[in-house]
Amino acid sequence: MARTTFSGPVASDNGFIGGSATSPITFTTAGNMSSFYGSSSATTGDTRLNYSRLDITSTGSGETLRAFTRVSGAGAATGGTVNGAHISLSVNSGGSISGAGNALRATLGAAAGVTVGGTVAVLQLDSDLNATATVPAATSFIRVNDTSTTKIGNLMNIPAPANGTIFATHTTQTMTHSIRIVSAAGTNYYVMCTDAATNRG
Repeated sequence: MARTTFSGPVASDNGFIGGSATSPITFTTAGNMSSFYGSSSATTGDTRLNYSRLDITSTGSGETLRAFTRVSGAGAATGGTVNGAHISLSVNSGGSISGAGNALRATLGAAAGVTVGGTVAVLQLDSDLNATATVPAATSFIRVNDTSTTKIGNLMNIPAPANGTIFATHTTQTMTHSIRIVSAAGTNYYVMCTDAATNRG
C-alpha cells in the first residue's frame, strides 16, 4: 500500500490521529487505512471487534461515530460503489441464526422517568444538496435494491395492528395526499394517504 507523510497515530488534544484535514494520509493504490480481524468461539455473550462509547455530560453535541466520504474525482465508483458507510451481516455455509440477525440495528432509548424533549427519531435521513447541484430524477431518500437470486418478499416487518399504534385499523377516510416513490425502471408510483383520522383505531 503506497502512502506518504504518515507519522501517526500520534498523541494530540483529540486523542489519537493519523493525518489531518489539510494533510491527510494519501493512497496511490486501493487498500484499508486501518484493519481489524477477529474470530470468536465464545458460546455466550457479545463479542465486538470495535466498541466505542461517548457520554455527553453537558450541553455539547456530537456522535460516537461520524463517517464521511467525499468524492472529489470525476467518474468515481466506476465498476463499484461509493458509500458513507457499508455495513453487512453475512451467514456463511454451515452457519445459521437462532435469534435476531440484522445488517444494521438502530435503537433509541430513554431511562425510566426521563422526559426526552427535542425532536427525536430512531432514524433520520437528511439531504445536503447545494441549490445549483443537479441530481438524477430517480434520487430518493431510501433505495431498495433486491439484487440477490433469492428475492425478499416483504418491504417491511412491522408490529401487528393495534389501536393507537403505528399500524391500526382505519376506515371511511378518503385519500387527501400521496407519497411518491420511483421504481428501478424509472416509473413513479404513489402511496395513498390521508390527513384525517376520524375512524382510526
